[in-house]
Amino acid sequence: MFVITQSCCSDAACVSVCPVNCIHPTPEERGFGSSDILHIDPEACIDCGACADACPVDAIYPADKLGTRDKVFIDINADFYKNNSDITSGWKQVEYPEIPKLPAGLRVALVGTGPSGGYALRMILDRTEAQVTVVDKLPTPGGLVRAGVAPDHPGTKGVLRGFDLLYRDPRVTMATNVEVGTEPGQITPAELAEHFDAVFYAVGASESRRLGIPGEDLPESTSATELVAWYNAVPGVEAPPLVSDGTGRAVIVGTGNVALDVARILVSPPEMLATTDIADRALRILEQQNVHEVVLLGRRDQANAAYTSAEYRALSTIPGVEVVVHDDPSGELPDLSGPADPTNRRIVFLFHSSPEEIIGGDHVEGVAVRTRETRHTISTDLMVRSIGYRSTPIGGLPFDHDRGVFPNVEGRMLDADGEIEPGAYVLGWAKRGPSGGIGANKICAEATVEDFIRDAAAGRLTRTVRTAREFTTLLRRRSRHVIGYRGVRAIDASERRRGVVQGRPRVKYTEVSEMVGAAGRRRR
Repeated sequence: MFVITQSCCSDAACVSVCPVNCIHPTPEERGFGSSDILHIDPEACIDCGACADACPVDAIYPADKLGTRDKVFIDINADFYKNNSDITSGWKQVEYPEIPKLPAGLRVALVGTGPSGGYALRMILDRTEAQVTVVDKLPTPGGLVRAGVAPDHPGTKGVLRGFDLLYRDPRVTMATNVEVGTEPGQITPAELAEHFDAVFYAVGASESRRLGIPGEDLPESTSATELVAWYNAVPGVEAPPLVSDGTGRAVIVGTGNVALDVARILVSPPEMLATTDIADRALRILEQQNVHEVVLLGRRDQANAAYTSAEYRALSTIPGVEVVVHDDPSGELPDLSGPADPTNRRIVFLFHSSPEEIIGGDHVEGVAVRTRETRHTISTDLMVRSIGYRSTPIGGLPFDHDRGVFPNVEGRMLDADGEIEPGAYVLGWAKRGPSGGIGANKICAEATVEDFIRDAAAGRLTRTVRTAREFTTLLRRRSRHVIGYRGVRAIDASERRRGVVQGRPRVKYTEVSEMVGAAGRRRR
C-alpha cells in the first residue's frame, strides 16, 4: 500500500497514472484544489508504484517505508475514504483529448515561470507545435516555488525539476531578467502582442493586502510577502527590522499557510534553518534575533482557520517549540502584555481576534487587539500582516484594482473597453485571485490553454508578421543582460556549488548583478 504525505502539491500527476482510480479527490471532484493533500484508497491500491514514480515532489511512499513522523498519514489517507463514502475507486478507461487541426508556425510568449506558467508550457508543448518564448522578470525561473515556498519544505520545490525539462525543449527559448511594462528598459505588452500570435500572462499575485488600521506604516510593521521574499533571497528586498533586544515576540495577522510558514521560520532554531536554502542574509539575522514567541491572530474560530491541516501538523515537528491554541470564547486570555519568556519557544494561536491599532512612536511597541468583546494589548517588536494577496498591475494592461486581478473571461483577457483581446490570456492567481495551490493552478492553466487551442483552430488569433529574429533584436536593444537557458543553468550550478561548501542544498544569490555574473551573460 502506498501513502501520500505532507509535501503533496496536489499536482494530480499521480491521479492520471493510477490504473485503478484510487487517488482522490481528482480534478473533477469536489474538494480538489482546496484539499491540502490527495489521498490513496488503501482498499483499492494495487501497489503498482506508478503514483510514486509520477509524483514531482517525492510525497508518495510505501506504508512500510514511512518514517516515524509520517506514519500518521496512513490513517489520514484511510480516514478520507471513511469520511467520503460517496467517492469510489476502480478500474478506469483511458480518455483521449480532442486534437483539433491548428495553423502552422504558431509563436507564443509566456510571461512568468511559476506553477501556472510551467503547466501552461507543458500543455502547449504537448498539444501544439508552437514555438514558445518564456519571459521572466527575475534571472531565475520558478516564481513562487523558488520565492514563496518555505526553505524548510524542500520537497515541494521538486516540481521545478519537471519544468526544467520543458525549458530544454528545442521549441522553447528562455529570456529571463526581462520585465514587461511601459517603463524604460521594459518590453511592452503591445510589443509582445505585435511579435507573437498569443501571449500568456502567468504573473501571480505578489502584492500584500493592507490592514487599514492606525500605525500600519511604522518601520517594524511589514507584510508576509516582504518577509518571505527576504528569507527566500528575492533580489532587491530589504531586511525587515527584526529586533534583538526587545520583547522577543512577533505578531502575525492571519492564519493561512503563509502565516504559518512565517511563524515557523521565525521561531525555528537557527541551526535547523542552516541546513536549508534560506538566504544567507536572513540566516545571519535570524541567528542574532530573539523572537521566541509568535502570536497568530485569527478573526474566526479554529474550525474556520485558513491553514490546511498538513501545514498545522508541521508545526509539531519543530524541535523545542510549543504550540498553544486559544479558541475558547469563555476562557481566560493569555497574558501577552509583557516580554516573551526567553527560555521557551512557542507559537500562540489567538482566535476570535482582530487588530485595531499598531501602537508605537517611531517603532512598533505593541498592537491593540479585540478578542470577542475584550480589548487588550500585545507587546511586540514586529507586526506582520498575512491577510491575502493581489496581483501587481503591469503598465500597458487593463487591471481590476478592486479584485486585484487582470480582467478576463475564463482566462481570455479583456481590453480597456471590456472586450475580449484576441490572443491575450491570463493564468493562475493573476486570473482568478489568490486561491488554491499548485494543483489548482495546474487545472486553471490547462483550461486556459484549451481555450487558446480552440481559438487558434477557429482562426480567432491575429497572426504576427514579425519573425523570431526581430524579437531577439528587440530584446537585446532593450536590455543588455537577457539570460537564456544556459545562463539559468549556470546560475543554478553556481548556487549549488556555493551550497556544497556550507553543507546546504544551495546558497542563493540575492543581487541581480551577481546572477548576471554567474550566468556569464550568455544568451540563447
